[in-house]
Amino acid sequence: MTNGKLIRSTGIIGFATAASRVLGFVRDILIARLFGTGIFAQAFVVAFRLPNMLRDMVGEGATDAAIVPILSEYSHVRTREEYWEAARIILYLMLTVLVVLSVAGVVFAPVLVRVIAPGFLRDPEKFATTVFLTRLVFPYILLLGIVAYSKGVLNSLHYFATPAFAPVVLNTAMIFSLLVLCPVIGIKGLIAGVLVGGILEVLLQVRPLRAKGFRFGKGFRLAHPVVKRIGKLLLPRAVGTAVYQLSVLVDTVLASLAWIVGSGGVAALYYSNRLVQLPLAIFGISLATAALPKMSKEVASNDMGQFKDTISFSLRAVFTIMVPASVGLMILAKPIVRILFQRGAFAGYSTSITSNALLFYSFGLFAYAGIKILVNAYYSMGDTRTPVKTASVSLAVNLVLNLILMWPLKIGGLALATSIAATTNFVILYAVLVRRIGDFGTAGIVASLARICAAAGVMGVFLFIATRMSLPAAGLTDPMAFARLMGIICVSGILYLMSAPLVGVEGVRKVWALAVARMRDEDEG
Repeated sequence: MTNGKLIRSTGIIGFATAASRVLGFVRDILIARLFGTGIFAQAFVVAFRLPNMLRDMVGEGATDAAIVPILSEYSHVRTREEYWEAARIILYLMLTVLVVLSVAGVVFAPVLVRVIAPGFLRDPEKFATTVFLTRLVFPYILLLGIVAYSKGVLNSLHYFATPAFAPVVLNTAMIFSLLVLCPVIGIKGLIAGVLVGGILEVLLQVRPLRAKGFRFGKGFRLAHPVVKRIGKLLLPRAVGTAVYQLSVLVDTVLASLAWIVGSGGVAALYYSNRLVQLPLAIFGISLATAALPKMSKEVASNDMGQFKDTISFSLRAVFTIMVPASVGLMILAKPIVRILFQRGAFAGYSTSITSNALLFYSFGLFAYAGIKILVNAYYSMGDTRTPVKTASVSLAVNLVLNLILMWPLKIGGLALATSIAATTNFVILYAVLVRRIGDFGTAGIVASLARICAAAGVMGVFLFIATRMSLPAAGLTDPMAFARLMGIICVSGILYLMSAPLVGVEGVRKVWALAVARMRDEDEG
């Protein structure tokens, strides 16, 4: 796969992700309107988070750490029969683990809620509601794992479309439940939407898997050399997941302490994180997903020169998007939250705490995306231990900064601590990788980042002025406010694309050169 094909694959994933995120915003707007940052919103966030905490170990985490690297190698050096035999064994292994986890989650839901949200114990109704919702939603982890497995198999074969569109189905089901079921049965309707959406996600993967050659085979068995390899790769990943989820757990625990950070903190972190995830998922995670099988094959082929080029190219590409996105989210934090969410149960206070968290989360956007690229580079080399070690350092930084910053900055302090910890993690991952495989263009990456920051700065000045002229605090909820906001975002994006080539941002300059060349060809034709 060339860098051009890598960008095209990223485009497919990014388009599907954009569609999913747009629907996700509609979903979150409906949740905010119906439940605000009150008891039911916070109970749902915690209940939904619990199975999602485990997805990183047995779902998408297993896909990135073991399934894609191993199956990419099998597709490159083994026969077709050996490839599908390994794929079946991996499925049987995942199903065994997922069923056990689903049952355990339902049984031990009260214990899990006590651990992840101890602040809820002060409110018996909130605690009981969260436990009830947790028991209803926990079987979703089984569906998550099957979808993640399908993604791993198909991505290893360089097929990205159907797995990328799976979240679109989930969000559509949740929107339907919010419009039709929740007005009748309350928050339970949203859980029903999650479970139905998960089933539809699984069904969506059946046809492409069969088309690529998947068959169940004869009998259920786990005896295969691939199981031992997955175990070796996933054991460090499981520890790394525990470290990462412990960081999430710490944030949730501290956000539930309303007497320190203010009421509604858990929901505010959820809504703000959803906004930060938009640019991250559309381009950062999409590029990392497309790059993983490419890097895995390069390592399997011992083509380290191309491997280094892929890492360097991917980092420069994500910075080109993430840095201006970060600047935009910082400046537009309050208008975005107010225009998207402030209605119904989501009042001015909810806007204030959510926009505060969004502002500080935005500082780490480039690091979140960079980590995805670098971690996948380690996974492609079969190294799942180094990301665990760096994540442990990041956890310690996050914990210390949380305890320092939550007092003066409230909920924003928790978000800022996350951003600083992520930046620390990125720097360490980068330095260790350079020492491991040699330099992969650090001078060029730093120079590119500086130019990107300069172009993003020009865009930021425009945003700052335009926001204060066109989006005053009063009237931000009127019907034209969204149109004005989108207009400002579009103009600022064009300004960035125009200023970036002038300061030497190579990726944008190449896009403009390609566009000009095509226009000339059309004129000549």
